[in-house]
Amino acid sequence: MKLDILIFGAHADDAEIGMAGTIAKHTAAGFSVGLCDLTAAEMSSNGTVEKRKLEAQQAAEVLGVKVRTNLGLPDRGLFITEEHLAAVTSEIRKYSPDLVFAPYWEDRHPDHIACSKLVEEAVFNAKLRKYLPDMPAVSAPQLYFYFINDLGRTDLIVDVTEHYVDKEKALSCYRSQFQKTPGEDFVSTPLNDGYIERVRSRDMLLGQRRLIPYAEGFATKVPHTVGLFAAGSSSVQKP
Repeated sequence: MKLDILIFGAHADDAEIGMAGTIAKHTAAGFSVGLCDLTAAEMSSNGTVEKRKLEAQQAAEVLGVKVRTNLGLPDRGLFITEEHLAAVTSEIRKYSPDLVFAPYWEDRHPDHIACSKLVEEAVFNAKLRKYLPDMPAVSAPQLYFYFINDLGRTDLIVDVTEHYVDKEKALSCYRSQFQKTPGEDFVSTPLNDGYIERVRSRDMLLGQRRLIPYAEGFATKVPHTVGLFAAGSSSVQKP
């Protein structure tokens, strides 16, 4: 199955925090989107592996993605190793996406940083025909980075106002992470102490820069190509 967009996260809910509105906007427009979680988040303070996988699938259904996979790499054990790099590269070759998304390269969670670096290197390796020669090489897709915990340099924003309700529905699927459910195994964490409200405030703040109610931001390490500047704008005079 070829995908238009393939999004990587270290854990289920990473992509939803950063870009669920963008995902919903693209699936509604007919684009094929896939999600790949590198780990089963087995080190999470709340919830179980089984519960988190179920929540991830529910969120994927809300967002209308074509496929959601999990590579089963170790939570809090992501590193640039041949095994991990091969696993991510294989996923890119399997779906041959036009666009790849990964977490921003600076974040307070080390796994998010490791995921970012792994995906960046895998995008490069995916085009090398002598690397993992049993799988056909694919052209290096465009790579963008989304924000999870920490907002960094924002090169692009997407107006997700019409699909923000889908983002909130997707995040609400992760009850084990974002809801206070006191019990024997419950632990209070930053995730269940107003985290979704902070994400909403961030998305409102990003949108405010262009007078958009809700926006999601992205960064890129290579120049973004446009056909014409301000095409159709009255401020630009045609020759």
